[in-house]
Amino acid sequence: MSELKHWRVERDDDGIHWWRIDVTDAGANVLRREVLEELEQLVEAARTEPPGGIVITSAKDSGFIAGADVHEFTTIADEGQALELIRRGQGVMDRIEALPCPVLALINGFCLGGGLELALACDYRIALDDPKTRIGLPEVRLGIHPGFGGTVRAIETIGVLPAMNLMLAGSTVDARKAKRLGLVDDRVPERQLEAAARYWLKKRPPRRRPAWHQRLLNLAPLRPLVARLLGRAVARKAPRRHYPAPWALIELWQQHGGDRRAMFAHEAKSVARLICGETARNLVRVFLLQDRLKSLGRQQAFRPAHVHVVGGGVMGGDIAAWAAVNGYRTSVQDTRPEALAATMGRAAKLCRRRFRSWPHLGTAALDRLYPDLEGSGRAHAGLVIEAIVEDRAAKQGLFRELEGQVPEGCLLATNTSSIPLEEIAEGLQHPERLVGLHFFNPVAKMPLVEIVRGQATSDEAMAHAAAWSKAIGKLPLPVRSSPGFLVNRILMPYLLEAILMVEEGIPAVVIDRCATRFGMPMGPLELAD
Repeated sequence: MSELKHWRVERDDDGIHWWRIDVTDAGANVLRREVLEELEQLVEAARTEPPGGIVITSAKDSGFIAGADVHEFTTIADEGQALELIRRGQGVMDRIEALPCPVLALINGFCLGGGLELALACDYRIALDDPKTRIGLPEVRLGIHPGFGGTVRAIETIGVLPAMNLMLAGSTVDARKAKRLGLVDDRVPERQLEAAARYWLKKRPPRRRPAWHQRLLNLAPLRPLVARLLGRAVARKAPRRHYPAPWALIELWQQHGGDRRAMFAHEAKSVARLICGETARNLVRVFLLQDRLKSLGRQQAFRPAHVHVVGGGVMGGDIAAWAAVNGYRTSVQDTRPEALAATMGRAAKLCRRRFRSWPHLGTAALDRLYPDLEGSGRAHAGLVIEAIVEDRAAKQGLFRELEGQVPEGCLLATNTSSIPLEEIAEGLQHPERLVGLHFFNPVAKMPLVEIVRGQATSDEAMAHAAAWSKAIGKLPLPVRSSPGFLVNRILMPYLLEAILMVEEGIPAVVIDRCATRFGMPMGPLELAD
């Protein structure tokens, strides 16, 4: 066996081999071509001289495996090349499944796409019982569906409807839901992970099978009926014209679901066709652009000990709640007790929804958020975010007041959507620490945050704002302080053109229908209304 760059192999006293994936020069493990080639070597060695058992796990705290290396998608020239790569990946998973010794996937953090397909090829799966553990097959978000045997093994493991719903939605589940579904065999705390792996490999219990009624749905007479029901659900969110992957998955299962070998073969052909299509190429481009935005938040660490939000309205209150949910002690200031009460009520709902499986974490998040009538939180804040009424004079006055009350080095941020930062910064002694943090409503759902640079804003302030946005799970988008910034500057001409078309006599319903048929979630006039 040649020297391994991406895997670390250990052998313990029980004869168990521990294969720890640690992809070099990467913050997250991905199944690059080199990684799969090295895994092939390990599998062949284990086939020749079987150990007592194998544990496949991650050497990175960030997670198990995030899936395939999306950057490699851009190097695929045609369907033939794609098919060759997919079949090779399928072959690796098939050989893992066929090993004469038991194999267990020990999952921490994210286990997505090809990572879950690898885990499904193992005999057993154990997940870290932690809210950061996320498991799923989100390939449809890239315009494809699972291609390393995941369509077959997911259905065999948890049944037709749970597996198809998971793949069609591209959603992820935590360790507790994964255990309920049967995606994992056990969930354990971190201190018990390795002991649990040894226990399962020694006991070798029979592999889980779906309930009888789920197996029944895989029979040929029932597949067309189930496929129609799945298609109706998909049509509401993913029109076939714009999102062919969910429909290809349904057709793949309907035609070949009862034949394991045929399903594998046609799965590979389907993904090869999709990955070279226009939709997949565009969605991959969007993914890579999002990854670039995320990288902006990794350039400089910034973790304020305390966040203070001025303005307890819907936007300010929800920004404060989101900061608390993401681990920051946060105060929200407003002179109106009823506004603060409403903020705390919405925050409680967010915590219950966000931590449904982990109520104690929801309680802890809510404890990090406190209402602040007097504004005392500003005195020890590392970040102050203004979210008051959209009035230039009011914002100018507030920041002049804040500048003398916050600690030295505190980052000052405004959530303005329309007022130039240069005007807000007038009269400040240190305008270089003022930055725009423009969130979108609803805060908990909208991933983008515009990081607005004024003429005096320092590079450090921009880097800190981007880092904090990334830390709370948002995509930081740097923009100049110009009218509308970026998003509204793009949106407004679109809305205004639709209004002009109405004035020219085109019915509003026709305009909105054309927009939704094009792929917009709603028409411009409905949005403007």
